[in-house]
Amino acid sequence: MDARRAAVLRVLGVERLERRAGVAGAAGAAGAADAAGAADAAGAAGAADAAGAAGAAGAASAARTRTGAPVALAPPAQAATATLDWEGLASAVAACTRCALHATRTQTVFGVGDRAAEWLVVGEAPGADEDLKGEPFVGRAGQLLNSMLRAIGLARERVYIANVLKCRPPGNRDPTPQETGCCLPYLHRQIALLRPRIILCVGRIAAQNLLGVDTPLARLRGRAHALAPLGTPVVVTYHPAYLLRAPGEKRKAWGDLEFALEVAHGRRA
Repeated sequence: MDARRAAVLRVLGVERLERRAGVAGAAGAAGAADAAGAADAAGAAGAADAAGAAGAAGAASAARTRTGAPVALAPPAQAATATLDWEGLASAVAACTRCALHATRTQTVFGVGDRAAEWLVVGEAPGADEDLKGEPFVGRAGQLLNSMLRAIGLARERVYIANVLKCRPPGNRDPTPQETGCCLPYLHRQIALLRPRIILCVGRIAAQNLLGVDTPLARLRGRAHALAPLGTPVVVTYHPAYLLRAPGEKRKAWGDLEFALEVAHGRRA
């Protein structure tokens, strides 16, 4: 195991698990390779800003829930969202009453980070800590996400972080299709404004809703998915909250991060 990999695995808390299981360090790198097969990602294309906004609205109208059923996105909501700038979009989210979640939230959780970032991290929905602070990934899961990003040379401040849902579902339950349908136009507009080089989706629900599929997480990992309209590559990994409950999966998550780095740098597709 080289020095860099040893340091990374220590950050992710894997080295101790390896010693306990008696696994050779070199096996970690293989975790990414065994799943890094199909290449369906087109690189982020240089489309004009107007095309990006129009395309984001088109992507929202064609979105599907994680069950594969079409999401009902109201055309007025799409039209109102597709032309907003960052400030207008943030204001629209803060005042949103499109679904019943507005009645139980403490505040909306719009997103945080560099609005010129090359990396976009997408999670599922705010939890209790995020609902109180108004910022995504601020609890224990957020601390682990920060460590994961640092392990690949990215400070939290250098990426943009957002959720599919902007309000916390009561009890941290899964989002309903209606809630997802109301919030997806906001996320699509954030993507159109940001135009990231790569999107890192953390968790099954975020990945299935963003990609409009019901494919299991195990089959979504290890490949780059192209997100319309610009063909932005999407790489899927485990949610940090899941890794806290199942630390033995951190090695696979490191493989996903290595793969995402390669995709972002154009070395994998």
